Amino acid sequence: MNDDRTPPVHAPDEGLAPRSIAYLISTYPALSMIFVLREIVELRKLGFHIETASINRPDRPLKKMTEQEAAEAENTYCVKRAGASAALAAHLRTLFGQPAGYLRGVLLVHRLSGLDLKRLFFHAMYFTEALMIGQWMRQKSLRHLHTHLAQQAATVGLYTKTIFRVGFSMTVHGPDEFYDARKQLLGRKAAAADFLCCITSFARSQMMKQSAFRHWHKMLVVPLGVDTELFAPRPFRAAPEFFEILCVGRLVAAKAQHMLIDAVDRLAAEGRNVRLRLVGAGPDEGSLKVQAARLDHPNTVIFEGPVNQDRIREIYAQADAFSLPSFAEGLPVVLMEAMAMEIPCITTYIAGIPEMIRDGVDGLLVPASDLEALVAALARLMDDEKLRKKLGKNGRKRIVERYNLTRNVERLARIFNQLINA
Repeated sequence: MNDDRTPPVHAPDEGLAPRSIAYLISTYPALSMIFVLREIVELRKLGFHIETASINRPDRPLKKMTEQEAAEAENTYCVKRAGASAALAAHLRTLFGQPAGYLRGVLLVHRLSGLDLKRLFFHAMYFTEALMIGQWMRQKSLRHLHTHLAQQAATVGLYTKTIFRVGFSMTVHGPDEFYDARKQLLGRKAAAADFLCCITSFARSQMMKQSAFRHWHKMLVVPLGVDTELFAPRPFRAAPEFFEILCVGRLVAAKAQHMLIDAVDRLAAEGRNVRLRLVGAGPDEGSLKVQAARLDHPNTVIFEGPVNQDRIREIYAQADAFSLPSFAEGLPVVLMEAMAMEIPCITTYIAGIPEMIRDGVDGLLVPASDLEALVAALARLMDDEKLRKKLGKNGRKRIVERYNLTRNVERLARIFNQLINA
């Protein structure tokens, strides 16, 4: 499973048992973090003991979750739900039980905050959250903490490592944490981590840029993946009455849904029967709906809202094309899902996307922010049945070969077994 982008990870000795690991996520479960749940489920199938913790409460009430998500939510330690009494208890237990560790945490707060009162407040909160996570780990007899994203949860992980001397690793996605690498403490986190799993070579390059050379060897490219049996090919429509374009993702500026609405409006103005479905929620929802309502054909755009995993494949199955004209990304799992279902994809030449999609082979890539190129690519797909079919077939093949969930989690498991101390 190694490729030329990833340092080799040797298989562990046969007798090496799977590890017990604490996973810390900023918000878990969450629709936008479904890939973490899938990863955890696969690791447990391989015999790993995974306990989950979340800084924030889940993004939805239990009644709006799938059964699997609800079970995860009920078994996840939530720092903010635990409340002030748990925070006070964590302070007291650590202060009197591990005074040296407590002092290391206090010193780190002041070292990272300087004279900035706002930063002091936030780092005092990270310190407190780390005390709660560390005490929870002690109760669960866990000695290694793994986080997803190099932001809030990883900052808490940095404090937890400093105070309790536990193992620490993280999966780095990007791009948000790369915009203010100094504020996100990327260099310090890389130095503290035992190893880093970067989901793309681009993500690894950004971590290398922020880190001393002596830490580069700890950075491994470990792609995410999808279940290619669950996300199976949908029926192909050679000549649909309405050409269905799908976009799945948070409704935020970085996803560029405003540009996609403009593109579809232009196609409709040419007399084409086209329809755009937007799946997701977010801060841009209001402005997107205002924009869609002003179109000559406002029914061209359908807002599906947030959709759980038990329904998302039904919506994918209706799509003739998938488009994500993002300005900034890590490597979107929704692209993997669409490609696995043989839906031809149009997206942008940014970050790690070209590592997965080869333009004209596995999908179509356009320059970010180039409306003319986006319109042309969408029109090209609408007009060329053979191209849609070819890109769909090749896209699925690409996912099966390089972004298969089971195989990529098996690689992650080997890394955990090799690099996590018993």
